[in-house]
Amino acid sequence: MPPKLSPGDRVAVLSPSFAAPEVFPAVHEQGLRRLRELFGVEPVEFPTTRQAASAQERAADLMAAYADPGIRAVLATIGGDDQITLLRHLDPAPFVADPKPFFGYSDNTNLHNWLWYHGVASYHGLSTMVQLGRGGGVEDIVERSLRAALFESGDVEVEALAEFTDEELNWGEPAALTEAPVPYPSPGRVWHRADRVVTAPTWGGSLEVMHATAAASRWVRPVEDYAGCVLLMETSEELPSATKVFRVLRDFGERGLLEQFPAVLVATAKGTALFNPKPRDEREVYREEQRAAVLKAFKTYNPGAMIVFGVDFGHTDPQWVLPYGGKVTVDGPARRITAHF
Repeated sequence: MPPKLSPGDRVAVLSPSFAAPEVFPAVHEQGLRRLRELFGVEPVEFPTTRQAASAQERAADLMAAYADPGIRAVLATIGGDDQITLLRHLDPAPFVADPKPFFGYSDNTNLHNWLWYHGVASYHGLSTMVQLGRGGGVEDIVERSLRAALFESGDVEVEALAEFTDEELNWGEPAALTEAPVPYPSPGRVWHRADRVVTAPTWGGSLEVMHATAAASRWVRPVEDYAGCVLLMETSEELPSATKVFRVLRDFGERGLLEQFPAVLVATAKGTALFNPKPRDEREVYREEQRAAVLKAFKTYNPGAMIVFGVDFGHTDPQWVLPYGGKVTVDGPARRITAHF
C-alpha cells in the first residue's frame, strides 16, 4: 500500500474522466473546502481539473501529480465514461517510483486496474464532488474510512448500514449545496456460502468498466494472477439489466476469471438515477434480479465462492472507502467484513 499522509500535506484533485468542476464549480469548491477543514490537507488543482480536455492532457496531469514529490495523494473529482482512452498515454515510471494513494470509483476503475496491473495499490471509493461536496455534510462512514486510508494503519470494520439512499439532487440547483436526499431502510446484506474466512487483496470495481477493460485487453493479466483475490463488484447509474450483468459475468467465467475468487463483495445496487427515476418497489425488484443473475453465473463458474450482497461501496450513499489491492477480511461465520488499512 502507498505510504500514509501527515496533516498539512498537499493532495492533487484531478478530473481524469468528466471535468464536472467546470460545470458545477460550487459543488467542487465545497469539496475542496472540506478537504481543508475536515481532513487538514491542502488540495492542489491541475490544468484539466476544471477543463474538458483530451486524453493526452489528462494523462499529463496525472503523471505530473505523481512525479511531484510534494503531492502525497491523488483524488478524482468524479467518474465519467472515457477514462480508458487515457491509459495508453501513461508512463508507469512515476507511479511505480512514488506510489501515492489514489481515490475514486465508477469510471476510475480504469485507473485502479491500471495501477494494480503495475503493482500499485489504491483505494476504491470517494469522489471529491460526490462524497465531499454533498449537501448535508460528509457522512460518518465516508469520513472514517477516508481518514483511515489517508492517515492511519489499522483495521476498520465495514459495518452494514440501517439506512442508505440511491437518490440524487440536481447539482444545478442551489439546494444541492445544503440538502441531501432523505435516506430510507437499507435492503441489508445477504450472505451466500458464508462458511469460511478469507483475508486477501482486492480487485474489481465497476462491472461495466471491468468488461470494457477485458475487451480492450491492454491491462489484463493472466487469470492466475487474480487467484485468491477478493472480487469487488458494483454497478452504476446506467442501471444495467440483470441479463447484462449475467452476460458480463458469463464472459469472465468463460475466460476462467470467476473461478479465481474465493470471496466476492457485491455493492448495494443503485436502482434509480437522476434522469431515469424508478419507484422504490421497482428498485427492490431490480436488486433481487441482479442478485439472482450473479448467483446464476457463479453457480456455473465458481459454485463454491462466498458472496456477500449489499455492501455499501458503490454508487449509493453513504459509501465505504475500501483498499484496492490492499487486503480485506471476509469472515463468513461471524458475518463480518474488515478493511485493513
